[in-house]
Amino acid sequence: MTGVLAAALLLTAGCSSGASSAGGDGAAPGRTTAVASPSGQAPTETAPPAKGSVKVLRTVAEGLNSPWGLAPLPGGGLLVSSRDRATITRIDERTGQKTELGRVSGVSPEGEGGLLGLALSPDYASDHMIYAYFTSASDNRIARMLYDDKKPPGMQLGAPDTVFKGIPKGVIHNGGRIAFGPDRMLYAGTGETGDRGLAQDRKSLGGKILRLTPDGRPAPGNPFPDSPVYSYGHRNVQGLAWDGKQRLFASEFGQDTWDELNAIKPGDNYGWPDGKSNDPRFHNPLTQWHTDVASPSGIAYAGGSIWMASLKGERLWRIPLRGTELSAVPEAFLTGTYGRLRTVAPAGGDKLWLITSNTDGRGTPKKGDDRILELEVK
Repeated sequence: MTGVLAAALLLTAGCSSGASSAGGDGAAPGRTTAVASPSGQAPTETAPPAKGSVKVLRTVAEGLNSPWGLAPLPGGGLLVSSRDRATITRIDERTGQKTELGRVSGVSPEGEGGLLGLALSPDYASDHMIYAYFTSASDNRIARMLYDDKKPPGMQLGAPDTVFKGIPKGVIHNGGRIAFGPDRMLYAGTGETGDRGLAQDRKSLGGKILRLTPDGRPAPGNPFPDSPVYSYGHRNVQGLAWDGKQRLFASEFGQDTWDELNAIKPGDNYGWPDGKSNDPRFHNPLTQWHTDVASPSGIAYAGGSIWMASLKGERLWRIPLRGTELSAVPEAFLTGTYGRLRTVAPAGGDKLWLITSNTDGRGTPKKGDDRILELEVK
């Protein structure tokens, strides 16, 4: 129901213990807390206090160009896509050494399009397949490629085998996040490319969350017969993550005013562009923010919370959950310290990987940008 729900937002600034100077590794230099009411009511004074913490353990790698997708490898190593260069690079998370696997052929970078989300095959241990969502000259599509680390650097990436195509492309609202779920099916977040009507059109692939088999067919059990559409009425889905109970959450760009975190139910309509508060036809967001403090991108689940990377907001949000509802006040960390934040992914236990996004044409790059950080979160 992006951009049309009249929620209330409170912001207060504080300082976390052990703060370090901006730009340096160490504990988060500041924290922002917020309350957002999905029902449109003012936040209550009895909302539980925020209790999270973020510590930057180290900078894993620097000097990345327009990084977007991230796929941790079993046994160690991180695969990172470059949106504008259309390359996939392996990062040694211990040394920061970068090895370019190769360039993905057929990518046509423009605006928010290019080489975007990455995911590993659910059978990666045996098939060594990498999945990628990318913008071609005619559409957005999902392809899989063989990763052969026995070959020389630059030649380790096989030719893309397109498994799904026809997703509308756009200079804006281009979607791009993919992930394999606990059910071993492939989920993709798409945007409506600025054409609002696509979001409510169940025959269109724009403004949707799609659910596919690894071969790119509509997944068994989807809510609409013979359709890859899992949920609709979205503006621009940018993040996908599951909690410990296999419940799906998605982050989404709002229009000028409200960005969203949604709990996703198959077949539900999330309201864009027609939604109104408490309209029974539409699924209300779990919580939402003003774009100045969010513009959400990737999300990850760790320690009972969704962690959400923010672009324009230049901060990492913690959204503590009880089921599919807030359990406490959302709070933000790293505000303004590392600039725009693009992707966050689980690193095991209480740790996360975090990618900055300052070389994407909209940020202000600093020395070392873009980078991957290792975080300890609670």
